[in-house]
Amino acid sequence: MGEFELKASPKMIFSYLVNPAGLAQWFADNVSTDDYRTFNFIWDNSPHYARIASMRTNKYVKFEFLSDDQKEKMDPPYIEFKLDMNELTQSSFLKVTDYSDMDDEDDLKELWTHMVASLRETVGG
Repeated sequence: MGEFELKASPKMIFSYLVNPAGLAQWFADNVSTDDYRTFNFIWDNSPHYARIASMRTNKYVKFEFLSDDQKEKMDPPYIEFKLDMNELTQSSFLKVTDYSDMDDEDDLKELWTHMVASLRETVGG
């Protein structure tokens, strides 16, 4: 989907990618979890359930979205966040992969640009 530069450490950014309180500050209207593996993302008062499919601390996290009854799907939609650090500039780069049902690439790019701008403002970079 895109790669975005953030002037903050991967460790600082990562907490905003996996912590419900951090995610609620930039990614969704509200986020909750009951077991730290299944998340409930609220957008426009609608719940969207996802689970962490894979994660490496301070490097990446992948959320796979579940069906409305919270069951796993075949070839599920997912969002993956990967962090890389440029040692020379001391900048982090957030790579976003959005495998969703949204067909309009331009709208999707605009959505992520707006959301990452909110994250950038939150982390101060």
